Amino acid sequence: MAKRSGGFGGGMPGNMQNLMKQAQKMQRQMEESQKALEESEFTSQIGGGAVKLSMNGKRQINSLKIDPDAVDPEDVETLEEMITAAFADVLKQIDDAQGASVGALGSAMGGLGGGLGGLF
Repeated sequence: MAKRSGGFGGGMPGNMQNLMKQAQKMQRQMEESQKALEESEFTSQIGGGAVKLSMNGKRQINSLKIDPDAVDPEDVETLEEMITAAFADVLKQIDDAQGASVGALGSAMGGLGGGLGGLF
């Protein structure tokens, strides 16, 4: 008579092993995607290039260039608005890239999520 192991004592069932492999693969893909995003450069030019801002995916400023012709001591407010707009534009680019990256991973996870049977 053959001895039968119950539960998980005899090792993971094949389906659970596949889920774990998929989860590990997704983890690696997420890490690679995050690294690529952090190394990417995002740039905005406002006011016909009067203000140029460049940031990386870590939201660190690489450069900020202001055309001397854009500096008007009588109208500092316009320069402030251009700088603010450049920041908003670059941050939106980073958020969009991050969302696209997460969306792509979510699509790739489609098979994984359904196989977890409501664990999450």
